[in-house]
Amino acid sequence: MKFEETELPGAYVIELEPVRDERGFFARAWCAREFEAAGLTTVHAQTNFSYNGRAGTLRGLHYQLAPHQEVKLVRCIRGSIYDVIVDLREGSPGYRKWIGVELSACNRRMLYVPAGFAHGFVTLEDDTEVLYQVNEFYTPGAERGLRYDDPAIGIRWPRAVSIISEKDAGWPAFSA
Repeated sequence: MKFEETELPGAYVIELEPVRDERGFFARAWCAREFEAAGLTTVHAQTNFSYNGRAGTLRGLHYQLAPHQEVKLVRCIRGSIYDVIVDLREGSPGYRKWIGVELSACNRRMLYVPAGFAHGFVTLEDDTEVLYQVNEFYTPGAERGLRYDDPAIGIRWPRAVSIISEKDAGWPAFSA
């Protein structure tokens, strides 16, 4: 795997390193030794799956409060998404900044989301599926979120949001 740190410290785009032959290719999508060598969290408590029937579906922006903060490894296994993370770590050089990465079944890239980040995505295609590993168990009382259209964050989504849950539409605006 190739680990490329983003402009937000601790967040990585991870590319597979396929070994190809006439059958296609083989590649590791996760290896504890490689993650440890890159200094990344390797323990995963849950694997979550998200099916999204229509393009323009938005999920997020979600995070959990300490001590239940989540590290996520996100991969789109069918269709494509615009995956967004926001650095909420006070004192971080990336505080309140965001990045967006296109993840798709075709590019097979993954996004490593460190603890202390809000995470969400919008689907770019119908019938999109997302798989992500999480290092902490979901804790309902620790769940929080940010508005996807909060002007204090200023995320530039590549398409209009057409489907969003009432809960995600109701997250409060960011407050410093």
